[in-house]
Amino acid sequence: MITKKPSQSLTINTEVVLPNDTNHVGNLFGGKLMQWVDITAAIAAQRHCGRVVVTAAINHVSFDNPIKQNSVVTFEAKVSRAFNSSMEVIVDVFVENPSTGAKTKSNEAILTFVAIDQNGSPLPVPAIEPETEEEKKRFVGALRRRQLSLVIAGRMKAHDATELKALFENP
Repeated sequence: MITKKPSQSLTINTEVVLPNDTNHVGNLFGGKLMQWVDITAAIAAQRHCGRVVVTAAINHVSFDNPIKQNSVVTFEAKVSRAFNSSMEVIVDVFVENPSTGAKTKSNEAILTFVAIDQNGSPLPVPAIEPETEEEKKRFVGALRRRQLSLVIAGRMKAHDATELKALFENP
């Protein structure tokens, strides 16, 4: 199976926050943000593996800054690492200033997807070869996040989580 670059999965989605997307104080509903994040991330995962994908986990969502009604919101997603049949996708969320066009990062999300066949069974996915410094950093961090998730889920023993142990051991 060929190796792919994160840039090959890049997916950009832009939305306008309409009144029906907001809560009683005029901020974007968290659930609506998560819907847009999930859709954008799923497309990135599908671009990476060329298969149908399903969301296996939403590992992290930050609600760092509220997003106001009428805001233009851009989602940028890339596969950060691929394992056997799963892929970690990181989505950066930006709010655009309509006057200047400047984008400010407001939120971030990390999701895991699994490629499946027509029977719902997992399929192998291509490996990732990061290019930029940010992609390399996210690639390394993905293994730590995966091991932590597996330990918490009881699917990996803590003493087998080599990447996590390396964080706490003295050199």
